[in-house]
Amino acid sequence: MSLYLKLPEVSEQHAFNQRRWDELLESGEMALYETQRVETDRHGHLVLSPWAIARHGIYQSEVVSLFARLMNGGRTLVECPVSTPDGVKLVDAAWMSRGRYEPMREFKVFEMAPEICVEVLSPSNTRAEMEEKRDLYFEIGCLEFWTVGATGKVRFFLPEAGEVAASVLCPAFPGQIDI
Repeated sequence: MSLYLKLPEVSEQHAFNQRRWDELLESGEMALYETQRVETDRHGHLVLSPWAIARHGIYQSEVVSLFARLMNGGRTLVECPVSTPDGVKLVDAAWMSRGRYEPMREFKVFEMAPEICVEVLSPSNTRAEMEEKRDLYFEIGCLEFWTVGATGKVRFFLPEAGEVAASVLCPAFPGQIDI
């Protein structure tokens, strides 16, 4: 017997995620977990993970710095909360066009993913977890999903093509980040 997980309709989940995120922010509950990164699942339960090692933040910083140099007309983001069919997830680093950003600028949680979502891999991340995040981000409008590995290797993914050799939106972005 195979397991099939049916996620709620995106619009219903967005409304729920917004309410739950507001509740968490207003109650001060997230402050209790200052040593952990807080996301939620589709039921609104907290998903906690320890803050990453220094290298993780350095890679995030390098990605954002490269976006600032190589991309025009958009915003660079870190720890960007996005509403997905499986709860609120934090994108490690992202680039979002001004056209996509402006309608959501006052949102506490974005209901559309940035065009480019980047996850910096931690030792605890599994391949299945990254594939799930990739699929969730693509479902809410992400155009490119990238990962940065422990050695700085950047992998680029498109919704239909899977892994590709380079970014389409930012072709000058290097396939290797040296720190």
